[in-house]
Amino acid sequence: MSTNKIKHIGVFTSGGDSPGMNAALYAITKFAEVNDIKVSGFRKGYEGLIDGDLVPLKSHELQKITQKGGTILKTARSKRFLELEGRKKALQTLKANNIDALIAIGGDGTFKGLLAFSEICDIPFIGIPGTIDNDISGTDYTLGFDSAVNTAIENIDKIKDTAESHNRVFIVEVMGRDSGYIAIHSGLVVGADAVLIPESGKDFIYLLSKIKDYESEDAFLVVVSEGDEIGAELVASKVKEINPSLDLRITKLGHVQRGGNPSALDRMLGIRLGVAAVKTILQGKKNEMVGILNNQLHLTSFKEVVKQHQVNDELMELLELFGK
Repeated sequence: MSTNKIKHIGVFTSGGDSPGMNAALYAITKFAEVNDIKVSGFRKGYEGLIDGDLVPLKSHELQKITQKGGTILKTARSKRFLELEGRKKALQTLKANNIDALIAIGGDGTFKGLLAFSEICDIPFIGIPGTIDNDISGTDYTLGFDSAVNTAIENIDKIKDTAESHNRVFIVEVMGRDSGYIAIHSGLVVGADAVLIPESGKDFIYLLSKIKDYESEDAFLVVVSEGDEIGAELVASKVKEINPSLDLRITKLGHVQRGGNPSALDRMLGIRLGVAAVKTILQGKKNEMVGILNNQLHLTSFKEVVKQHQVNDELMELLELFGK
């Protein structure tokens, strides 16, 4: 499709919500309008594509909500889209509404869905990485990660205050699915005594070594990623086995990390990636994710995006250093 025929762009948010999604929707719509392109938002992710649940988006309305967390388009995971029949219905929706290109804000599962969809649909698909887990290759940071880390830090700092008052051991579980990025970034900067992530097998050994003979009036803080193979409850059980005298508590921060106002970084990231997504479409690209590497815009094909994103060596070195 020639870029001068792009007159109507569809956009949706998929998978878990993340702070900054609304800023990205605003940027997409603003840049599209300047280029005389209409934008429609599909509600509830792939479900909206299948059911034809779409609403017109206007930049002057979205401008008012860039500071809000979540996504005004709602989001959901769709089992129906996994089936060919579901994708065929989504294709009918795009054709019925004269959608010339599609932008999706989500994680690796979202882009896998678009890759499968591209087998029966030839319009341009562009992705924006939106997930607090920061587990996507092709970008230094995903939309919502910085906000989630700041929320975790704020809450862990408060937990540390009460832990100090009672000489307690606190095990704090943060989100991250199969990625330890939130745990590392929040755990290191709050001065945690141990940080446990799925990508490391040594972290738990260091923890048991440090806490075996632990006797102190200081608090002992452990930050655990929810995706860690051990888990907060098992960590607590093992710690009590090795040092029964400890006064121990478990706190799971949970979905509070997904909510709240996006940080300045996430708002700016949403704006940069939103504009870049539309520019990429106008350049004739398709099946690419726009990201930021070394503070420069970077395109990664969906086939590369779906690869597992590993914690880099520098962070692993820091984790080992401060875990000992």
